[in-house]
Amino acid sequence: MRAAILPFLLLGTAASAQTSSTPAPAISVETLKTVTQVLSSDAYEGRAPTTPAEAKTVGYIVERMKAAGLKPGNKGAWTQDVPMVEITATAVQPYVFTGGKTPVSLAYRTEMVAGTYRVVPKVSVANSDVVFVGYGITAPEKGWDDYAGVDVNGKTVVILINDADWQTMSREGPFEGRAMTWYGRWPYKFENAAKHGAAAAIIVHDTEPAAYPWAVVQSSWTGPQLELDEKGDHLDQSQIVGWMQRASAERVFASAGKDYATLAAAAKVKGFKAVPLGLKLSGGFTNTIKRQASKNVIGVLPGTAKPDDYVMYSAHWDHLGRCDPVDGDDICNGAADNATGVAGLIALAEAQAKAGPAKRSIAFLAVTAEESGLLGSRYYAEHPIYPLAHTVGGVNMDVLNTDGRAKDFVLVGAGKSEIEDLVKPFVAAEGRVIGVEANPERGGYYRSDHFSFAKLGVPMLDGGSGEDMVVGGTAAGHAAREDYVAHRYHKPADEYDAKWDWSGVVDDLTIYYGLGRKLADDTSLWPNWYKTAEFRGIRDRDRAGAK
Repeated sequence: MRAAILPFLLLGTAASAQTSSTPAPAISVETLKTVTQVLSSDAYEGRAPTTPAEAKTVGYIVERMKAAGLKPGNKGAWTQDVPMVEITATAVQPYVFTGGKTPVSLAYRTEMVAGTYRVVPKVSVANSDVVFVGYGITAPEKGWDDYAGVDVNGKTVVILINDADWQTMSREGPFEGRAMTWYGRWPYKFENAAKHGAAAAIIVHDTEPAAYPWAVVQSSWTGPQLELDEKGDHLDQSQIVGWMQRASAERVFASAGKDYATLAAAAKVKGFKAVPLGLKLSGGFTNTIKRQASKNVIGVLPGTAKPDDYVMYSAHWDHLGRCDPVDGDDICNGAADNATGVAGLIALAEAQAKAGPAKRSIAFLAVTAEESGLLGSRYYAEHPIYPLAHTVGGVNMDVLNTDGRAKDFVLVGAGKSEIEDLVKPFVAAEGRVIGVEANPERGGYYRSDHFSFAKLGVPMLDGGSGEDMVVGGTAAGHAAREDYVAHRYHKPADEYDAKWDWSGVVDDLTIYYGLGRKLADDTSLWPNWYKTAEFRGIRDRDRAGAK
């Protein structure tokens, strides 16, 4: 979903691992081109899960895994069923705010979007009291609670995107300054609102702190929405979850006799108290519900000495399918996002197979429904084929760098796990340096499939080319990334381009290959989280149980 558009975090400690003396087999550029071009062609209709295009996508990935020399990864099968429920909102009513100076009605798609996690045929919220809860964060360890002293049960909460200190240019602050934390991500905000009993939760979209324009919200939050099909039909969630444009929020606050900018500034200060706006929200829609399974695809190279230990490579195969048309084109092909990642997965499988079996097993996982909230990787992590207590770690790939070779290599989640130390020698072997994250406010660490593993204790590398290009330097790299965000990210224009430069992809995949091979062949290695990382306790408990 976002790796190539988000430069990563600075590493701070010296490397301790050594690269293998065995040269890596060549990464096949032909494989990279072919797999990307096929999966992002119009014939695959944007690879939306649970659509007819899924069977074609899964079939092609299995075919390439077989040809690469992998074995079926799920007890003789190539796939893992992921139970899904598809919810399509229809007849969406505008958000109507009453009780203020004048009623405010927000139009669907252009000013607001609305959805639900609840698997119900109809959603209706009427005359729900509206409360501004700032950033919507409850963080006891930081002494921060935006819900303190206010009862929002059955009410509508309006929430700011990102963390309270996102405008701090350093990493200093209660929420790591410029770097977004989990508390800044929209899934957390909806989750926390539901825990407090909110009937509706509406996030205010603002392009800089959100890190993407309204068009991304509009394309992602309209049409069929997927969720894991679980017991209880998600009735513990808010009835309505959605977004509204900042300009719309300013109109709503003005109707309440409040100044949006003043309250947004107040929300940045510890001790902020939620503000009832004296307004009432009404809105709703009907749902079309369809239950069916999607599929993760998994292949494996069995190990020789410790076959029950696994090194994992992952990438998501899905994209948005049919989307809002641009110049008559309504297919979001997802060439960069993430046909390139799947191509990298296949190219690495070929290279590892050519090198012969390692001591540990190496698994290659193509997951579904990343674009719907990391659902495929979440399901795998919660229902693992290979126990997480025996999963050494690995690499996740999400949007590879087709802009050319980079001088730097930057990581998401730096300062969290020992995998950072293990990758450094492979970066140095290419004559590259560890770079600095250019846009930490975008919260890259929480936006791709490695996070599903991290939450349950498994460290996965998520890193790649930074913005300092061999040709053109940082100016060229930054311009390329920003152009992608503005014109192709989650849009029909994300199509295969024969002019792409694959040299940077090969450089990054060579690093991923070396790291994976090191983890698979050196059975003394078991990378853990640093003692200060939030996932350390889970990893320690898993390993103690495994032993």
